[in-house]
Amino acid sequence: MEIKRSEQILKDKINAFFIKQWGSPEMVISSGVFDCTTLEGFAVLNKDREIIGYISYVITESECEVISLDSMEEGKGIGSALIQEVEHMAKERSCQKIKLITTNDNLHALKFYQKRGYCLSALLKGAVDRARERKPEIPQLGNDGIPIRDEILLSKWLI
Repeated sequence: MEIKRSEQILKDKINAFFIKQWGSPEMVISSGVFDCTTLEGFAVLNKDREIIGYISYVITESECEVISLDSMEEGKGIGSALIQEVEHMAKERSCQKIKLITTNDNLHALKFYQKRGYCLSALLKGAVDRARERKPEIPQLGNDGIPIRDEILLSKWLI
């Protein structure tokens, strides 16, 4: 599995990936509005040099926040490799904690992160409804027809 830092990949390629996955590179969550093409990150490339997995993050003081994690091929360890890469980088940069947000409908993500030591930290009621005011293309219904309304904050201490 080939993992590259975001600065090793053309910004246009990262932008196209986010447009395909999310409709735009803009991520609107309760911690802020982020252009994922400008954030630090890592990508997994396939043999054709296409992005098949991507993680973006920001570091503020002693915390790392994962803004996005996408894997195009489930069950192959892509997401695991990317989150491990960020955890390793965060430790090297003296971060004490990694945090991230997912939505109430994303049961797959909740299982994924908890299996890797992340704990539920907060429920942000109505956060997605507020994000929709800025980014109306956020769907009303998510996985398994669950209405998307809330954000769930997960965190993992590195120390």
